[in-house]
Amino acid sequence: MKKVLNFSPPSSYKWDVYVTDNLNKLRLSALLIPFFLLLLIVLFLFMEDAFSIEAYTNIQKQSFIYINSKLSQFPNLQFNLTQLGDVVIFLPFLALSMVYVPKLWQSMLIGLLVSTIFTNVLKRFFAVPRPAAMFDRDIFVTTGRAIVSHNSFPSGHSIATFTMLTCILVAFMPKKLKFKILWSFFIISMGLIIAFTRVGIGAHYPLDVIVGCIIGYISALIGVFINRKYNLLAWLTNKRYYFISILLFFILAIAIMDKIIKLNLIIFYFALASLFASLFIITHIYVKKAY
Repeated sequence: MKKVLNFSPPSSYKWDVYVTDNLNKLRLSALLIPFFLLLLIVLFLFMEDAFSIEAYTNIQKQSFIYINSKLSQFPNLQFNLTQLGDVVIFLPFLALSMVYVPKLWQSMLIGLLVSTIFTNVLKRFFAVPRPAAMFDRDIFVTTGRAIVSHNSFPSGHSIATFTMLTCILVAFMPKKLKFKILWSFFIISMGLIIAFTRVGIGAHYPLDVIVGCIIGYISALIGVFINRKYNLLAWLTNKRYYFISILLFFILAIAIMDKIIKLNLIIFYFALASLFASLFIITHIYVKKAY
């Protein structure tokens, strides 16, 4: 008898139910903490009279140089980790959630769409020059190409990172309090480590990153709320339409290979390997369903 490969273990259904239940439990009150943190930052800038671009950058000069000097001691690690703030690199590691925990995948994609809107609108509105455009480059370390554009605030990489990680945080939140604390600490710490690489490579000020993390958190919650109410992307995780995701993943693979040609970082190979593994499984499921 011919053995048929099975990429849907029985436990996957339980995880889907578990994740869906957690996402359904999320309440609007979860937005209070991030908005409170944003308010504190606004009050801090008000007290420091730092609403102008020059004042905003100057009050962070010393903290930027200090953090940059410490983190830039590990340039290869910083430059690899900072790539995870790029959706093209981070998303492949989560591609299989489309199969096994579709509600997470749907919420995350909507959250990323929301975060993209926030990122573009805020960057254009504030137009804060990057550190390389404001400070003498001899006083800090730049890893990779120096960015001198006027789109520093907020950090787009930090927003994207926290959007994806917040969805994971909420989706897999444990039931017991002590495990909730440990899980939250782990995910938030991971997000901050990735986000602050932006300071480590000399691309952003500390407040760019902190505000970016908060906005990413908000974007993720909005994504969960929108998907829960309107279920806009349910069709995308239907096996009948897997061919669309397969096509998009192939495009994603080409984009990653292009990055490998240009920068040849090890994190790109991990992302590509993860994407190909996901493509194999998803394609197998689609072909089995179709034929």
